[in-house]
Amino acid sequence: QFYQACRTGIMDQALSMYFLLGWLGGDLLNLVGSFLADQLPLQVYTAIYYVLADLVMLSLYCYYKVKNRGGGFAALINAAFVFLSLGTVSTVSFLGRGAVVVQDPAVFKVRSLLSARMDELGSKPFTRSEIIGFTIGSVSSVLYLCSRVPQIYTNYKRKSTTGVSYSLFALVMLGNLLYGLSVLLKNPEPGQGEGNYVLHHLPWLVGSLGVLSLDVVISFQFLAYQRGRPGTREERDALLGEQGDS
Repeated sequence: QFYQACRTGIMDQALSMYFLLGWLGGDLLNLVGSFLADQLPLQVYTAIYYVLADLVMLSLYCYYKVKNRGGGFAALINAAFVFLSLGTVSTVSFLGRGAVVVQDPAVFKVRSLLSARMDELGSKPFTRSEIIGFTIGSVSSVLYLCSRVPQIYTNYKRKSTTGVSYSLFALVMLGNLLYGLSVLLKNPEPGQGEGNYVLHHLPWLVGSLGVLSLDVVISFQFLAYQRGRPGTREERDALLGEQGDS
Protein backbone atom coordinates (compact mmCIF):
# COMPACT_ATOMS: atom_id res chain seq x y z
CA GLN A 1 0.00 0.00 0.00
CA PHE A 2 2.91 2.37 0.65
CA TYR A 3 4.25 1.67 -2.85
CA GLN A 4 0.80 2.06 -4.39
CA ALA A 5 0.34 5.40 -2.63
CA CYS A 6 3.64 6.76 -3.94
CA ARG A 7 2.99 5.41 -7.44
CA THR A 8 -0.52 6.78 -7.94
CA GLY A 9 -0.39 9.87 -5.72
CA ILE A 10 -4.12 9.70 -4.92
CA MET A 11 -4.03 7.94 -1.57
CA ASP A 12 -6.22 10.67 -0.04
CA GLN A 13 -8.96 9.83 -2.57
CA ALA A 14 -8.51 6.06 -2.63
CA LEU A 15 -8.62 5.40 1.12
CA SER A 16 -11.16 6.58 3.64
CA MET A 17 -9.83 8.67 6.53
CA TYR A 18 -12.32 6.95 8.85
CA PHE A 19 -10.96 3.60 7.72
CA LEU A 20 -7.44 4.63 8.72
CA LEU A 21 -8.53 6.20 12.01
CA GLY A 22 -10.65 3.19 12.92
CA TRP A 23 -7.76 0.87 12.10
CA LEU A 24 -5.34 2.94 14.19
CA GLY A 25 -7.79 3.11 17.10
CA GLY A 26 -8.31 -0.63 16.97
CA ASP A 27 -4.57 -1.29 16.89
CA LEU A 28 -3.87 1.06 19.80
CA LEU A 29 -6.54 -0.56 21.97
CA ASN A 30 -5.36 -3.98 20.82
CA LEU A 31 -1.84 -3.12 22.01
CA VAL A 32 -3.00 -1.86 25.41
CA GLY A 33 -5.41 -4.76 25.86
CA SER A 34 -2.74 -7.30 24.95
CA PHE A 35 -0.48 -5.99 27.71
CA LEU A 36 -3.21 -5.88 30.34
CA ALA A 37 -4.87 -9.19 29.44
CA ASP A 38 -1.62 -11.19 29.40
CA GLN A 39 -1.96 -12.27 25.78
CA LEU A 40 0.55 -14.32 23.81
CA PRO A 41 3.89 -12.65 22.89
CA LEU A 42 3.03 -13.00 19.21
CA GLN A 43 -0.09 -10.89 19.76
CA VAL A 44 1.89 -8.15 21.52
CA TYR A 45 4.63 -7.98 18.88
CA THR A 46 2.19 -7.83 15.98
CA ALA A 47 0.17 -5.13 17.79
CA ILE A 48 3.30 -2.97 18.08
CA TYR A 49 4.05 -3.39 14.38
CA TYR A 50 0.46 -2.56 13.41
CA VAL A 51 0.53 0.73 15.32
CA LEU A 52 3.77 1.80 13.64
CA ALA A 53 2.48 0.83 10.19
CA ASP A 54 -0.75 2.78 10.80
CA LEU A 55 1.22 5.90 11.69
CA VAL A 56 3.16 5.66 8.43
CA MET A 57 -0.10 5.15 6.54
CA LEU A 58 -1.66 8.24 8.14
CA SER A 59 1.48 10.23 7.37
CA LEU A 60 1.22 9.35 3.67
CA TYR A 61 -2.50 10.10 3.65
CA CYS A 62 -2.04 13.59 5.12
CA TYR A 63 0.94 14.26 2.86
CA TYR A 64 -1.01 13.57 -0.33
CA LYS A 65 -4.10 15.30 1.07
CA VAL A 66 -2.16 18.53 1.41
CA LYS A 67 -0.10 18.03 -1.76
CA ASN A 68 -3.11 17.42 -4.00
CA ARG A 69 -4.80 20.53 -2.63
CA GLY A 70 -1.76 22.64 -3.48
CA GLY A 71 -0.92 23.50 0.12
CA GLY A 72 2.54 24.22 1.45
CA PHE A 73 2.32 22.27 4.69
CA ALA A 74 3.11 18.79 3.41
CA ALA A 75 6.66 18.74 4.82
CA LEU A 76 5.44 20.08 8.17
CA ILE A 77 2.75 17.42 8.49
CA ASN A 78 5.16 14.68 7.47
CA ALA A 79 7.70 15.85 10.06
CA ALA A 80 5.00 15.88 12.75
CA PHE A 81 4.05 12.28 12.00
CA VAL A 82 7.70 11.20 11.98
CA PHE A 83 8.10 12.79 15.40
CA LEU A 84 4.92 11.06 16.60
CA SER A 85 6.17 7.73 15.26
CA LEU A 86 9.49 8.05 17.06
CA GLY A 87 7.67 8.92 20.27
CA THR A 88 5.44 5.88 19.90
CA VAL A 89 8.44 3.60 19.30
CA SER A 90 10.22 4.84 22.42
CA THR A 91 7.06 4.60 24.56
CA VAL A 92 6.27 1.08 23.39
CA SER A 93 9.86 -0.04 23.97
CA PHE A 94 9.75 1.20 27.57
CA LEU A 95 6.38 -0.47 28.10
CA GLY A 96 7.74 -3.72 26.69
CA ARG A 97 10.74 -3.67 29.03
CA GLY A 98 8.55 -2.92 32.00
CA ALA A 99 6.16 -5.71 31.06
CA VAL A 100 9.01 -8.23 30.83
CA VAL A 101 10.62 -7.23 34.12
CA VAL A 102 7.57 -6.61 36.25
CA GLN A 103 4.75 -8.72 34.91
CA ASP A 104 6.40 -12.04 34.23
CA PRO A 105 7.25 -12.98 37.87
CA ALA A 106 3.75 -12.00 38.96
CA VAL A 107 2.21 -14.09 36.21
CA PHE A 108 4.20 -17.16 37.27
CA LYS A 109 3.27 -16.60 40.91
CA VAL A 110 -0.40 -16.28 40.11
CA ARG A 111 -0.32 -19.42 37.99
CA SER A 112 1.48 -21.39 40.69
CA LEU A 113 -0.93 -20.25 43.40
CA LEU A 114 -3.98 -21.02 41.27
CA SER A 115 -2.72 -24.30 39.81
CA ALA A 116 -4.64 -26.46 42.30
CA ARG A 117 -7.81 -24.42 41.82
CA MET A 118 -7.54 -24.64 38.03
CA ASP A 119 -7.08 -28.39 38.26
CA GLU A 120 -10.35 -28.63 40.17
CA LEU A 121 -12.47 -26.21 38.16
CA GLY A 122 -10.77 -26.43 34.75
CA SER A 123 -11.01 -22.65 34.36
CA LYS A 124 -8.70 -19.73 34.95
CA PRO A 125 -10.41 -16.82 36.75
CA PHE A 126 -10.04 -13.32 35.33
CA THR A 127 -7.88 -10.89 37.27
CA ARG A 128 -8.79 -7.21 37.48
CA SER A 129 -6.10 -6.32 34.94
CA GLU A 130 -7.34 -9.04 32.58
CA ILE A 131 -10.92 -7.78 32.85
CA ILE A 132 -9.78 -4.28 31.85
CA GLY A 133 -7.69 -5.71 29.03
CA PHE A 134 -10.60 -7.91 27.91
CA THR A 135 -12.88 -4.86 27.77
CA ILE A 136 -10.34 -2.82 25.82
CA GLY A 137 -9.78 -5.74 23.45
CA SER A 138 -13.54 -5.97 22.87
CA VAL A 139 -13.72 -2.29 21.91
CA SER A 140 -10.72 -2.85 19.66
CA SER A 141 -12.48 -5.66 17.79
CA VAL A 142 -15.53 -3.42 17.29
CA LEU A 143 -13.32 -0.70 15.80
CA TYR A 144 -11.73 -3.25 13.48
CA LEU A 145 -15.15 -4.29 12.20
CA CYS A 146 -16.45 -0.72 11.87
CA SER A 147 -13.31 0.52 10.11
CA ARG A 148 -14.05 -1.56 7.00
CA VAL A 149 -17.46 0.04 6.41
CA PRO A 150 -16.16 3.52 5.37
CA GLN A 151 -13.68 1.95 2.94
CA ILE A 152 -16.39 -0.22 1.42
CA TYR A 153 -18.54 2.89 0.98
CA THR A 154 -15.62 4.86 -0.50
CA ASN A 155 -14.98 2.14 -3.08
CA TYR A 156 -18.68 1.98 -3.91
CA LYS A 157 -18.96 5.76 -4.24
CA ARG A 158 -15.92 5.99 -6.53
CA LYS A 159 -16.89 2.83 -8.43
CA SER A 160 -13.16 2.23 -8.49
CA THR A 161 -10.36 0.76 -6.38
CA THR A 162 -7.58 2.71 -8.09
CA GLY A 163 -4.96 3.76 -5.54
CA VAL A 164 -5.81 0.90 -3.19
CA SER A 165 -3.46 -2.04 -3.10
CA TYR A 166 -5.22 -5.39 -3.09
CA SER A 167 -2.08 -6.95 -1.65
CA LEU A 168 -2.82 -5.01 1.54
CA PHE A 169 -6.18 -6.69 2.04
CA ALA A 170 -5.02 -10.07 0.72
CA LEU A 171 -2.15 -10.18 3.20
CA VAL A 172 -4.40 -8.85 5.98
CA MET A 173 -6.88 -11.66 5.32
CA LEU A 174 -4.13 -14.27 5.27
CA GLY A 175 -2.49 -12.78 8.35
CA ASN A 176 -5.76 -12.62 10.29
CA LEU A 177 -6.60 -16.19 9.35
CA LEU A 178 -3.22 -17.53 10.47
CA TYR A 179 -3.27 -15.25 13.52
CA GLY A 180 -6.62 -16.63 14.66
CA LEU A 181 -5.60 -20.22 13.94
CA SER A 182 -2.35 -19.80 15.89
CA VAL A 183 -4.36 -18.74 18.94
CA LEU A 184 -6.93 -21.50 18.53
CA LEU A 185 -4.35 -24.26 17.98
CA LYS A 186 -2.24 -23.35 21.00
CA ASN A 187 -2.73 -25.76 23.88
CA PRO A 188 -4.42 -24.25 26.97
CA GLU A 189 -2.46 -23.97 30.18
CA PRO A 190 -2.37 -27.06 32.44
CA GLY A 191 -5.72 -27.38 34.16
CA GLN A 192 -7.44 -24.79 31.95
CA GLY A 193 -10.39 -25.92 29.88
CA GLU A 194 -10.54 -25.24 26.15
CA GLY A 195 -13.73 -23.21 26.49
CA ASN A 196 -12.19 -20.99 29.15
CA TYR A 197 -9.07 -20.54 27.02
CA VAL A 198 -11.14 -19.39 24.02
CA LEU A 199 -13.09 -17.02 26.28
CA HIS A 200 -9.88 -15.35 27.46
CA HIS A 201 -8.85 -14.73 23.83
CA LEU A 202 -12.32 -14.11 22.38
CA PRO A 203 -11.98 -10.35 21.56
CA TRP A 204 -8.78 -10.97 19.61
CA LEU A 205 -10.32 -13.90 17.77
CA VAL A 206 -13.31 -11.75 16.78
CA GLY A 207 -11.00 -8.93 15.68
CA SER A 208 -8.97 -11.27 13.47
CA LEU A 209 -11.44 -13.85 12.17
CA GLY A 210 -14.57 -11.69 12.28
CA VAL A 211 -13.16 -9.01 10.01
CA LEU A 212 -12.45 -11.58 7.29
CA SER A 213 -16.04 -11.38 6.04
CA LEU A 214 -15.76 -7.62 5.42
CA ASP A 215 -12.39 -8.02 3.74
CA VAL A 216 -14.03 -10.56 1.43
CA VAL A 217 -16.56 -7.86 0.47
CA ILE A 218 -13.68 -5.51 -0.40
CA SER A 219 -12.13 -8.32 -2.45
CA PHE A 220 -15.34 -8.62 -4.47
CA GLN A 221 -15.22 -4.86 -5.04
CA PHE A 222 -11.75 -5.23 -6.54
CA LEU A 223 -13.14 -7.83 -8.95
CA ALA A 224 -16.24 -5.78 -9.79
CA TYR A 225 -14.41 -2.50 -10.41
CA GLN A 226 -11.36 -4.00 -12.11
CA ARG A 227 -12.76 -3.15 -15.53
CA GLY A 228 -14.94 -0.32 -14.38
CA ARG A 229 -14.46 3.40 -14.74
CA PRO A 230 -10.91 4.76 -14.63
CA GLY A 231 -9.62 6.20 -11.40
CA THR A 232 -9.38 9.87 -10.52
CA ARG A 233 -5.92 10.39 -11.98
CA GLU A 234 -6.86 8.68 -15.25
CA GLU A 235 -10.00 10.78 -15.51
CA ARG A 236 -8.03 13.94 -14.82
CA ASP A 237 -5.35 13.07 -17.39
CA ALA A 238 -8.02 12.27 -19.97
CA LEU A 239 -9.75 15.60 -19.42
CA LEU A 240 -6.46 17.50 -19.71
CA GLY A 241 -5.68 15.63 -22.92
CA GLU A 242 -9.04 16.55 -24.43
CA GLN A 243 -8.56 20.21 -23.51
CA GLY A 244 -5.09 20.18 -25.08
CA ASP A 245 -6.44 18.68 -28.32
CA SER A 246 -9.21 21.23 -28.52
